[in-house]
Amino acid sequence: MSDAHDRLRGWAAARKAILAGLRFTSLRLRLVVVFALVALTAAVSASGIAYWLNREAVLTRAQDAALSDFQQEMQNRAAALPQHPTQGELQHAANLMASSSQHFSVLLISDTKDGRRIAGNSDLDAITLAEVPRSLRDAVNREQPLTDGNKHPYHLYWQRIVSHDTPYLVGGARVIGGGPTGYMLKSLEPEAKDLNSLAWSLGIATGLALIGSALLAQAAATTVLKPVHRLGIAARRLGEGKLDTRLRVSGTDELADLSRTFNKTAENLEKKVADMSAREEASRRFVADMSHELRTPLTAITAVTEVLEEELDAETGSVDPMIEPAVRLVVSETRRLNDLVENLMEVTRFDAGTARLVLDHVDIADQITACIDARAWLDAVELDAERGIMARIDPRRLDVIMANLIGNALKHGGSPVRVSVRLADAALVIEVRDHGPGIPEDVLPHVFDRFYKASASRPRSEGSGLGLSIALENAHIHGGEITAANSPEGGAVFTFRLPLDASPLTLPPDEEGSGSGGTEGDRSGEEGGA
Repeated sequence: MSDAHDRLRGWAAARKAILAGLRFTSLRLRLVVVFALVALTAAVSASGIAYWLNREAVLTRAQDAALSDFQQEMQNRAAALPQHPTQGELQHAANLMASSSQHFSVLLISDTKDGRRIAGNSDLDAITLAEVPRSLRDAVNREQPLTDGNKHPYHLYWQRIVSHDTPYLVGGARVIGGGPTGYMLKSLEPEAKDLNSLAWSLGIATGLALIGSALLAQAAATTVLKPVHRLGIAARRLGEGKLDTRLRVSGTDELADLSRTFNKTAENLEKKVADMSAREEASRRFVADMSHELRTPLTAITAVTEVLEEELDAETGSVDPMIEPAVRLVVSETRRLNDLVENLMEVTRFDAGTARLVLDHVDIADQITACIDARAWLDAVELDAERGIMARIDPRRLDVIMANLIGNALKHGGSPVRVSVRLADAALVIEVRDHGPGIPEDVLPHVFDRFYKASASRPRSEGSGLGLSIALENAHIHGGEITAANSPEGGAVFTFRLPLDASPLTLPPDEEGSGSGGTEGDRSGEEGGA
């Protein structure tokens, strides 16, 4: 039982593997297989029916001819014998009966006057009483009651047998009114050979039909799949951004309708993308123009606020105490507005693709220390970085990234903020970790979104919500990445990974000066709103 169970499981596994293989094969192969299976089923069914009908016709014709001849011989020869014939008479009658056109062997059996059974055999090697099936003998010797539908007590019976791999027809009858019982044995080997020839012919025809169906399936698959292949190529080109891709349409079938639908869809998509691109370009141009226009009045306002701030800090106290809070608010909001305009200008450069890298070999530890020192964060930040880790990057953009990450940690997390620098897989990895409550799970996917500000568990941001977004863009332009997560020990962790050499990402020398990378002034980082 165990072996049988294992074989059954093995067969099931093999069947599953075959089905899985067929499931992932090409459409062309599946079409050919389906065509072939349909053709094979039809050919086998037709051949089977034809063989069965021809077999029955051939065997019935040979059987009817032999039995009819045997019955006629029984009436002419056996019935002419005396009721108790001698051995010689039986033998002679059997030889005469066997000489008919059907070439069958004859066995005649009778009783002598003293009750002894005798037999006459035309061919002792071909037929003996032992060769006759017992059921046939019983049927031949069984006397039937006479009725309106049955006029004779004995009838002719027959049976097909196989002896020594050769098919035979065995028939038997008894002389009515007293006389010998006769049996005949006819070889059906010629008919079997004819049927074998027919089977071979039908098998060859089935094979040819299968080959022909496979060829037709291949031709049909090519005809059907060629438009599908063209459609797949066009879809890939469309996915690559080549929105002017169109298909040549011919015919009125379903594939032609599909091609027309594809062309219409591609046309609508091209129009929508063009409209969106135009609106996006208009939006970028508007932001850029607005930022440039705001810089002139902001410069004047900033100068005025600086004067007001100096008056506030002066010991003379020339500013009315009643308006001092308002003046300080104007100074603070003017700085914030100035930072917002600078951030919008930076975002516009990234969106327009004009931001460029100005690379230099820098010591990462020195660069981060300078960033922290310039913003008076030395007391609140712990730096874990070995000197001597050199990288070819844009120092100004690295300063912007670190200022935003550290400033964000100080504003929304908890001191001390720990900054660690290490090398991993030929890349520079900088981690900024705070000791605050961490970032809510629903906020994590959006911390780098523009103008996104969390308000559930962290204080309201005073920034524009662009700081982390600008940091991420600066990381991308270096070929790096920034990710945000929560530390198991508590607090948020921002991981900044970038290559040690960003030279492969820069444009050729004749194009490097066309952007704004070499002309942008230094500025402090804008704390994002994560």
